[in-house]
This record gives sequence, C-alpha cells and structure tokens, in this order.
Amino acid sequence: MREVPVDEGSDGQRLDNYLLKLLKGVPKTHVYRIIRSGEVRVNKGRAQADTRLAIGDVVRVPPVRVAAPAEQPEPAASAAPAREFSILFEDEHLLVIDKPAGVAVHGGSGVSFGVIEQLRRARPQAKFLELVHRLDKETSGILLLAKKRSALTRLQDQFRERDTDKVYAALVAGVWPARLKVIDLPLLKGLDAAGERHVRVVDANNTEARRSISIVHVVQAHTGCTLLDVTIKTGRTHQIRVHLAHHGHPIVGDPKYGDFALNKAVARTQHFGRMFLHARRLAFDHPGDGRRITLDCPLPAECTALLEKL
Repeated sequence: MREVPVDEGSDGQRLDNYLLKLLKGVPKTHVYRIIRSGEVRVNKGRAQADTRLAIGDVVRVPPVRVAAPAEQPEPAASAAPAREFSILFEDEHLLVIDKPAGVAVHGGSGVSFGVIEQLRRARPQAKFLELVHRLDKETSGILLLAKKRSALTRLQDQFRERDTDKVYAALVAGVWPARLKVIDLPLLKGLDAAGERHVRVVDANNTEARRSISIVHVVQAHTGCTLLDVTIKTGRTHQIRVHLAHHGHPIVGDPKYGDFALNKAVARTQHFGRMFLHARRLAFDHPGDGRRITLDCPLPAECTALLEKL
C-alpha cells in the first residue's frame, strides 16, 4: 500500500479521474473495481468514484500492476511553439485571454496544437492550466482558463448551470428583423457528406436534439449587413452560427454555414478573410471569493476596419 497526499494541482478533482491519472497503464475497469471494493481509501475511509478531493487529503492506493509503456512517437503537443496571448485578467486562480481568430483552443481533428498547448509551453512552471470552455477556431474573443483544479470545477459548474453571461458580436448578411429577438430552436449534431461535424435545426419532437436559446439585439445597421449582439442562454456547438443562418442571415465570413459568394466578395473587395464572430463579454462569479467578474473585449482591428468601410 502507498499513501499519496493530494496537492494543489488535484484540489477539487474526482477520485476516479485522480486515480486514472496516477495509475497510467492500469485498465479503467480495474481502477473502478478497486474503488468499489474499498481498497482505495481517502483519509482512511471508503470513498466513491465521484468523491471530490481536497488539498491535504491522503489517498491510500493498493499495489497494482501497471503495463509497461510502449514506444511512442514524440507527442504533437511538444512541437507547439511557446506563445502568450493578450491577457484580459489574471490572478492565482484564473487566466483570461483574448483568443485570435484562426487559432484552435486545443490540438486534435487535424490540428497539431492550439491555445492550451502553446500556453503550457510558454509557462513550463505552471502546475495546472486547463480550458474552462471552448471557442470555435474561427471565433475570436474571451477565453477562460483555470490555474487550479478547484477553480476549473467551480467555473465549469457555473457554465453548466448557466450562471454565466456570454455576449458575442456578430455581423450578419442582410437586414436583421428588429422584432426577432429570441431564437429558441433545437439543434442536432451530426456529420456532413465529408465526415465533418455539422449542426442543424431540427423539429422539437426529435428526442436527440438539444434545446438552444439565443437572444438577439440589433446594434447597428450597415450597408447590406447588420451588427448584432447575441447572448447565448445555452452553449451548444455552433449555436449562434446555425441559429442566425437558419433565419436567412448567416455570419459574414462563416466558412461552414455562411453565404459563400458573399464571403468571397468581402474577402476580395474588403480584404476581410475571417468569420465576424467575437466573444466580447463574459460575466461569472470568481471561483475564489465569489465576487462577480465582468470582462469586456473590444472588437479586433480587422473587424472594426470592416465596419468603417461598410
């Protein structure tokens, strides 16, 4: 038997996830078996898989056989260049950055590395750094990361319980009808003909769909386009993009759900080569002291320049 003290990096983590990380190479089924059998103890008492650990807890781990690690190529994350991003807020619990458009938040699905891998390379001394939520690669703006396990779990709980306020700036094609202020349409994720992830609006009776709510406010009318503020009450994949496109007003520059002829024309005549969707405001309760934090992120220069031309 060995006794392992819980450090700051594992504060707030579930027992099963803690053991899966600690006992790499041990089958997941075996990890859950030793928890259920009571062989794993927390502070000398039996614990469940979903028990949350705290700094100073002592986890008793029985001897287990760990598979010898196989020869593996150097992970792609090691090739990520060290990079810092524009910081909107930082303390010992949080890091909030302004993510540029065109940068994925993490590696995978054909992307070698993203924001999180680059930040970890830039901050090798950081004991813990994890994404709290996601932004599409094409979307710019506020991205929240946790520097402690406890901060991660508390913030993710807020996102899950919809206790955060998220506002996006979106430039859409055409004149948005001022009367259309609430979009409450279910969304279903699937794959398109090329095997890529695709989201669509479906009938409310579809049991696999998820209710999705967006609140739309017209900010300013431009020639052939409308600048909107969109507040999302649910955080579904591609929610804003699909909701707006479904009503005939796709986001300018959207490569998946957009008006491709318009995108090409804007790129050619206005030299604007990205999607005009920007996470401009985020409000949440600080995981340390509970105070309400509201952060604003101004539009990127290329978006402001486009609006001035229209």
